Amino acid sequence: MTEKMNVAKIFGENVFNDKVMQERLPKKVYKALRKTIDEGKELDPMVADVVAEAMKNWAVEKGATHYTHIFQPLTGVTAEKHDAFITAPRQDGTVLMEFSGKELIKGEPDASSFPSGGLRATFEARGYTAWDCTSPAFVRHDAAGATLCIPTAFCSYTGEALDQKTPLLRSMQVINEQSLRLLRLFGNTTAKKVTPSVGPEQEYFLVDAEKFMQRKDLIYTGRTLFGAMPPKGQELDDHYFGTIRQRIAGFMKDVNEELWKVGVTSKTQHNEVAPAQHEVACVYAKVNITTDNNHLLMQIAQDIAKKHGLRCLLHEKPFAGVNGSGKHDNWSVITNTGINLFNPGKNPEENKPFLAALACTIKAVDEYAEILRMSIASAGNDHRLGANEAPPAIISMFLGEELDKVVEDICTGKKSDHEEIGRFDTGVSVVPTFSKDNTDRNRTSPFAFTGNKFEFRAVGSAQSVAGPNTILNSMLAEEMTQMADAIEGGKSFEEVIKEFISEHKRIIFNGDGYSAEWEEEAKRRGLPNHKNTVDALKCLKDPKYIDMLDRQGVYTKVEIASRYEILLDNYIKTIQVEALTAVKMVKTQIYPAACDYLAKVSSEVVAAKEAGIPAAFLTEDATKLATLLQEAKDKLTTLEDNISKAQNNDAEIFEVATMWRDDVFGIMQSLRETIDTIEELVDDSYWPIPTYVDLLFGI
Repeated sequence: MTEKMNVAKIFGENVFNDKVMQERLPKKVYKALRKTIDEGKELDPMVADVVAEAMKNWAVEKGATHYTHIFQPLTGVTAEKHDAFITAPRQDGTVLMEFSGKELIKGEPDASSFPSGGLRATFEARGYTAWDCTSPAFVRHDAAGATLCIPTAFCSYTGEALDQKTPLLRSMQVINEQSLRLLRLFGNTTAKKVTPSVGPEQEYFLVDAEKFMQRKDLIYTGRTLFGAMPPKGQELDDHYFGTIRQRIAGFMKDVNEELWKVGVTSKTQHNEVAPAQHEVACVYAKVNITTDNNHLLMQIAQDIAKKHGLRCLLHEKPFAGVNGSGKHDNWSVITNTGINLFNPGKNPEENKPFLAALACTIKAVDEYAEILRMSIASAGNDHRLGANEAPPAIISMFLGEELDKVVEDICTGKKSDHEEIGRFDTGVSVVPTFSKDNTDRNRTSPFAFTGNKFEFRAVGSAQSVAGPNTILNSMLAEEMTQMADAIEGGKSFEEVIKEFISEHKRIIFNGDGYSAEWEEEAKRRGLPNHKNTVDALKCLKDPKYIDMLDRQGVYTKVEIASRYEILLDNYIKTIQVEALTAVKMVKTQIYPAACDYLAKVSSEVVAAKEAGIPAAFLTEDATKLATLLQEAKDKLTTLEDNISKAQNNDAEIFEVATMWRDDVFGIMQSLRETIDTIEELVDDSYWPIPTYVDLLFGI
């Protein structure tokens, strides 16, 4: 019998949250810190010293011996450097446990060792981590003991952002300013702060650890570079929302417990569509906190999986032929008084804050579709987008019937009859009826309205939500700026709303985003369709996007240029690792094993002929396998040649990335087709690596 878990008791027990601060900080210090958190007031160093001492004492009571500034460099993962609380030994040989306000506020990791895209020279090593006091510190327990973890931003010595957190915080600042500016024009004087909030859904795969360790591709790249489809995949839809297997349930229980202890509101868990695929969703929170929590969730899920003899795969497409994994980003903008700007209310036509937010969003998604697409570009996500399992790479918006009518009324200047939202009725008397939502869902739309928020469905499962939400916040703030300028310049609210929507409603599409017809229709509308990362990144050279982000104060022009270099370099390195891994696996594992099996079949042909037994069928099998092996050998040679050419290409980085995409990744895909066909011909006992059957159905 499992031990009972009291969620209410353990939730947040390892978080230096508001309750703990009220208990441990002097009233004046607490109020000063709250002003910094709530209003962005500068933090007094003396306040920081008191907070640091209280935080250290609390953490030590929890068993902490070290502290760390956790940050999000442009590597895509969380980084941290640990320091002990102990001081230098005193004269009597004893040590003190100390932690100052300076140590709380500032850390100094080596900035030269992280991607900077040319922002920093190798010899310019200094960088700073700066405490984000709006995201709570917490104590993490692991094999190293207990560590006080302090969320931070990460910048260079000269102030440029070297992380994903700093631009996100800047974008939160500008959307707050411009939202309040608009609200004041509508007569709202009570709201003091407006914050973007996000609830992310995290999809992932779980596979057996022993089988994982036998796959070099999973170890090095996070995805299978080879693998024939099993007889059964997800065709029967029997895994989705199915009963959670006991081994998986044990994993989920432990993940939830760890998340709840550090204040992460893990709420929903279920089996996803593909075999071995699952999902966990958290309650929405301020976007910077959500970002920190999601990084923590991914880390905890991977750590807990190992304890259960499993491996957690966060790659967007670990298995070809079955659904990949995304991270649906449920985005809303909320005032400190509880007004959700994306909540239509009972009368959306009369709800000025909602109409303003909707019009600005429509205009933003249309005008900045390319940079929104860029925000979810990665080598991993390329496998997923447009694969009839995830939204297409074409950015569009889904509003639903009710809001479509509102939009049409605004554009035509007419008022149509709006049907009252009915009740859900099954026709079974014992099943209660209830009010229906104001719109259905459209799972094929990359950016769908879902009642009081927009769901950005194109974010990849391995990606940080910081990047996409930075862009979402920035482009909405830009349109709010333009709307406020227009109204303050003398235009009526109705005039501006109509202009924003009517000129940009081409971005609204409520149909099947998977259809070939939509691709043609999107082309007719002039909507961009960047199907891969290399093409998607070109917009970072476009003055239109550079100027907007610079104007809003989210990225400097220098920082944007560095991101362009970093993202292309990351793409190149990802494809290079995958290509080299593919070569290694074919050369040392798959080709020798298939040759051994060919030798066996060939010997059987000889034996049959010597025995006077008809062996045409065996000869046919041997010939087919030999032909495929020759084909694989030829493609492998081409792949090695193309890798060498790409590695020695000293052209501009975009051209190099294009070569890796076309000449290396292209032949990798072709080689895979041949290898997967060979797998279907070779006896299981000869095949050197776990198959899809082993991986997807082996738990």
